[in-house]
Amino acid sequence: MIPKCRTSAYGLSHHIKIPCFSSLTDAIISPFSNTNCNQYFETPPSSNFQIQNPSFEQAHNEIHNSYTNSETYENLISRYEGSTNSKNAEKLKLLIIKNGYCSDVVLSNTLINIYAKSNDMVSAQKVFDEMPDRNEVTWNCMMSGYNKQKMSNRACLLFRSMLCSGIMPSHYGFGAVLRACQDSGPDGLKFGMQIHGFIMKTWNSLDVVVCNVLMTMYGSCSLDSMVCARRVFDEIPMKNSISCNCIISVYSRTGDVLSAFEIFVAMQREDYGFKFFQPSEYTFGSLITATYSSVSGFGLSLLEQIFSRILKSGFFSDLYVGSALVSGFTRCALLDDAKKIFEQMRERNAVSVNGLMVGLVKHKRGEDASDVFRETRDLVGRNSDSFVVLLSACAEFVLSVEGRRKGGEVHGYVLRNDLINSKVAIPNGLVNMYAKCGFIDDACKVFKLMEVKDEVSWNSIITGLDQNGRFEEAMKSFCRMRTGFLPSKFALISTLSSCASFRCIQLGAQLHCEGIKLGLDLDVSVSNALLALYADSRYLVECRKLFALMPELDKISWNSMIGALADSESHVEAVECFLCMMRDGWDLNRVTFINLLAAVSSLAVLELNQQVHSLVLKCCVSDDDVVENALISCYGKCGRMDDCEKIFTKMSERRDEVSWNSMISGYIQNGHISKAMDLVSLMMQKGQSFDCFTSATVLSACASVAALGRGMEIHARGMKDFVTSDVVVGSALVDMYAKSGRVDYALRVFHLLPLKNKFSWNSMISGYARNGVGDKALELFMEMRRSGHKPDHVTFVGILSACSHAGFVEQGFKHFESMKNEYGLVPGMEHFSCMVDLLGRAGKLDMVEDFIKAMPVKPNALVWRTVLGACCRANGRRTDLGTKAAEKLLELEPQNAVNYVLLCNLHASGGRWEDVARARSMMKRAAVRKAAGSSWVTMKDGVHVFVAGDKSHPNIDEIYAKLRDLTREMKDAGYIPQTKFALYDLETETKEEILNHHSEKLAVAFVLLKTSGLPIRIMKNLRVCGDCHSAFQYISKIAGRQIVLRDSNRFHHFNDGNCSCGDYW
Repeated sequence: MIPKCRTSAYGLSHHIKIPCFSSLTDAIISPFSNTNCNQYFETPPSSNFQIQNPSFEQAHNEIHNSYTNSETYENLISRYEGSTNSKNAEKLKLLIIKNGYCSDVVLSNTLINIYAKSNDMVSAQKVFDEMPDRNEVTWNCMMSGYNKQKMSNRACLLFRSMLCSGIMPSHYGFGAVLRACQDSGPDGLKFGMQIHGFIMKTWNSLDVVVCNVLMTMYGSCSLDSMVCARRVFDEIPMKNSISCNCIISVYSRTGDVLSAFEIFVAMQREDYGFKFFQPSEYTFGSLITATYSSVSGFGLSLLEQIFSRILKSGFFSDLYVGSALVSGFTRCALLDDAKKIFEQMRERNAVSVNGLMVGLVKHKRGEDASDVFRETRDLVGRNSDSFVVLLSACAEFVLSVEGRRKGGEVHGYVLRNDLINSKVAIPNGLVNMYAKCGFIDDACKVFKLMEVKDEVSWNSIITGLDQNGRFEEAMKSFCRMRTGFLPSKFALISTLSSCASFRCIQLGAQLHCEGIKLGLDLDVSVSNALLALYADSRYLVECRKLFALMPELDKISWNSMIGALADSESHVEAVECFLCMMRDGWDLNRVTFINLLAAVSSLAVLELNQQVHSLVLKCCVSDDDVVENALISCYGKCGRMDDCEKIFTKMSERRDEVSWNSMISGYIQNGHISKAMDLVSLMMQKGQSFDCFTSATVLSACASVAALGRGMEIHARGMKDFVTSDVVVGSALVDMYAKSGRVDYALRVFHLLPLKNKFSWNSMISGYARNGVGDKALELFMEMRRSGHKPDHVTFVGILSACSHAGFVEQGFKHFESMKNEYGLVPGMEHFSCMVDLLGRAGKLDMVEDFIKAMPVKPNALVWRTVLGACCRANGRRTDLGTKAAEKLLELEPQNAVNYVLLCNLHASGGRWEDVARARSMMKRAAVRKAAGSSWVTMKDGVHVFVAGDKSHPNIDEIYAKLRDLTREMKDAGYIPQTKFALYDLETETKEEILNHHSEKLAVAFVLLKTSGLPIRIMKNLRVCGDCHSAFQYISKIAGRQIVLRDSNRFHHFNDGNCSCGDYW
């Protein structure tokens, strides 16, 4: 006979009668408004127990009438009660149908539980839906099953339905739904707090089990809910060991090590309402977690103390505690101690091995982690997590190729043993491993073949694509992910990074909006990624707004903002932002100083630079290579090359390409060209490779001093280092050869460039102009237009200069007009100056005056200086215009010595020696000095510099003797000294002697002392005078040598008595 009442895991020994609630809110308020809650819970004596639900009673009667063997019923329950096999579930289902037990709640609960344990929630839900009657156990089984499947939302919905059906949950029901809230993370916090409010109105608020689950829920859902968790703990009337372990565990997860140890100490002093409590293995495990999760600086000290307590308490042999210790010591970077503990453990399992490997991986010791896996493969079993950790170790190999090889072996193993789909974490690990090793195509193949993808899968592939430069694919993957998953902060951060790299600001702005909708913008990491996006895209206004609205700032936020301001040339604001960061108490790191020094470097304020340098020393980052390179750049721009040399010397073997480049750039910027060339020689001796920046910088220095030989060496070295194909280096080569007088070499390099940009074209056009080949410059300009390159302001400076030196007045005006009419370019002051020079060289001084009056802008010193120079060459014509130009110049630049020199030349050309004396007197009163005219030549033994009337050269006697011989031969050939270029009121013989001792004549005489057939290359810092120009024509014919002279304006190529300028200069 079947008993009327049975106590079972899936049934109740009493009937619960509860009114129906329409909502959770009703359930929270209605039962306890004005009613005694006990009326809803009736527990009649077992001897007189009567089933009050008619349908329930009817079902039992039917079963009783149709089934006469109670032993079969008992056997079904005992046989299948603990089963977890889906096949057993099907057998039980058939037996229930066969024997007519379809309405039995207990057997239906058993069937649901078996389905839930075998992960078949679809069948469990079907049984649940077909049940005519359900009790609390029915609902609890379903919620537990959904929790097991990580379907937290379904579990929470079931709990709502349970309340609406009139079932009052016990502590098991509350535990199940709180576990669902816990698994939901931050999304489950709100509902969990509602459940807490409901619990507070029942006697379950005093139940220690429910309170323990509440604490765990708060700790898992939000790190900001610690206050709520602690309040629950404090209100438990009689705490047990699990209560203490729960709150310690919660504190450990949040990194609040002090509070965790406070509970640990207090619970052993009977401060919380229970007897003296001995810590368990779970207590020690949580405390160990707290030590390495701590953000404070004394986590290691606490770990060592807790280790001593564990040894004293005898828990060292416990597997759980030992595994926690291994993880703790590895995360604190005490890897040798972790290995010792691991080796001393009596018992090990996959968890302890994985803990050691995880620590090694975290400290970038992938090879060591792989060795641990190999050495322990015969000692402990493996689980799926073991292979996941091993794959992460492969991703951290020093040699990515070796890591990929090892990861490929793991990939083959999991395929052969059918483990690839046993857990989604394994293919996720493969995607991550291949991506980090740089084999992104393999990562994409694994991702494509995955049967099941979760949020981590998408995060891994998006991050991998971004880190491997596949920015467009990363953004497309993010869009595909959104069809099945809500974006996580990790996916959003990586996609924003791709948007920044791909300069896709529109998609980035859309992601910003989506982040706001999902609340992800409140995460500081997401906000930092947005800052980087707007900063890289030069959207400084958006950067400022975002930074001001961020609810939380970290060190990365400040560094990003300082860097954004520095890059956008808001240098003063960047310094002010840095000062705010310091006032807020943030620690300064290398990134802070690198971004700050970028701003300080542009300001070129020595005192500020020294203050920042002091902070660098104080914060102990002075040995960082990047910081030192930035300091070299700062001091170089302040003109303090001595300080640069000190830092550079201190770096010694830590120098990199940037260090050498910074020093070379500093020397060049401060006019120390010879030191720059010496440093280049040292760089080449040490075998330092040349990058594109080095080559371009050094070539620029060679071009500035026309160091053709050194420039050719750099060219050869660049070819060895495979940088000459770079468009910037190629353009610098064109510029160097053109400025060194080898326009033929420049043209050859220009034609060999695989890619040309406007800088390449401009360098070649300017090179033609500087070397007096105006017609070639104009032809190249037309070719540039045909190639589709649009000319810019620099292009037209070269074109107008070419027209000026070649005397193409009409073409010059035509191109000048085309700037605005055809290309929409507004002429600058340098273009007006070129036009004035064009007219002045052509002797059209009247047109010069008219042109200046018609200028839409007020002429500056450059234009007036060009006018004055043109008047000086006019042999006394239009001295009124020259005088006016001189007055304007002295008004604009009273401290510029060149202006006084030109004024003296103007008066001297007309023979007005009194005016010359007055001009020199004005120059003396202004306390300015004329730059000495100098010429220099580069020989095998170095650079030889000469000044007018020089007596300092070691071979000066031989030079003057050679110069006398040259003068005699020139006069025999018809040379007549042009004494008008000796701007002194002296006798003719004295003027001839002065002209004969000009620096360029001394230089050419020195070179002719050597026997050679090579061209003579002379550089001069001032414009060559007419007499020297004439003399060089004679010398080139007498010596039979080509002479290339570069003065401050252009090149003169003398060959067989003729000059490339055609005497039009």
